Amino acid sequence: MAEVNEELTRKKRLIKRLKSKYRLQIIRDNTFEERFSLRLTPMNVIVVGTALFLVLGAFYVSLILFTPLKEYIPGYADGSVKRSILRASMKADSLQQQLDALVLYERNLKMILQGKLPMDTVDGGKKLAVDPGAIDFSKSEQDSLLRERVKQEEEYSLSAATADRKVSAENYFFAPLRGVVSAKFKPGIGHYGVDVVAPAGEPIKAIAEGTVVSSAWTSDAGYVIQVQHSNNLISIYKHNSSILKNPGDKVALGEPIAIIGNTGEMSTGPHLHLELWRNGRAIDPEKLIVFQ
Repeated sequence: MAEVNEELTRKKRLIKRLKSKYRLQIIRDNTFEERFSLRLTPMNVIVVGTALFLVLGAFYVSLILFTPLKEYIPGYADGSVKRSILRASMKADSLQQQLDALVLYERNLKMILQGKLPMDTVDGGKKLAVDPGAIDFSKSEQDSLLRERVKQEEEYSLSAATADRKVSAENYFFAPLRGVVSAKFKPGIGHYGVDVVAPAGEPIKAIAEGTVVSSAWTSDAGYVIQVQHSNNLISIYKHNSSILKNPGDKVALGEPIAIIGNTGEMSTGPHLHLELWRNGRAIDPEKLIVFQ
């Protein structure tokens, strides 16, 4: 009980000391004339000092955060530096992809010159996890149905027997890759091709022989390559991760021309957007190509 009373007495003394009034005076040294006088208490000094510290702290923090002074702080990067770093990072990534494609091309070329089987561009030279075994050359049910349909269509065709008959390239289209069609041809909403989903790293192959007329980068479609075929047909391949051909290159039927990717603002995953155009008119690729 005595200890409790002593603690209360100590607190009362402290409170009384904080509330004790003092006088701050400024007087002349030679005449002792009073020039300024102020009554203070330790509590007032603590409150005023704390408030002044908080106000000055908020002022300096605001001055640094909302003015260009923050750019002079060591280690702080301004907006232009961040944009330069982002552009450099994107360019380095693109150069790395181009370098990987060139290294793979050189490796395949060396193996061809040595008489060895060239590495498959699908997996970048990695061994297959599962042995594919012997190739089955037997006719599938779909192949037999297609042959029967073509035979019935051409059996009584008068144009098929004429000497001036021109074979359309549409009958010899090669599937650029095997996958699932996730978005179909809908020109009414501005979708002038089909989207084919396939695993990352899959090679995209030319649907027919032709000449590369364009290989470039666009913000919405990423890496895009266009191939001019016979009969005024153009095939366009979008959202690639890398392009294997340059403008002016000749490509053969089924020759790899790009790698599937997810580039461009209009892409949400690894897929190929394929468009076919003839004489300024879009053609539904699913009517001419079997993707599965």
